[in-house]
Amino acid sequence: MNVNMKKLSLKTVIWKEGKYYIAQCLNVDVSTFGKTKIEVTKNIKEALELYFDGRNTKSIPKVLSPSLIQTSVIYA
Repeated sequence: MNVNMKKLSLKTVIWKEGKYYIAQCLNVDVSTFGKTKIEVTKNIKEALELYFDGRNTKSIPKVLSPSLIQTSVIYA
């Protein structure tokens, strides 16, 4: 790792939708997909590295303890 490189700890959720796995970072609006969990994990890491390349990371919101909840809505 280069001395100028920074390390971030981010929260990402992965789920299966149809035949693909979806990964979405909860800290920033970055998501991707893959055919396997291994592929989607590699893809989200690459997408996040590209997102943060040369960007100021001081204002990234922290997601400490995300919870998965069931939500019901009524719509027309």
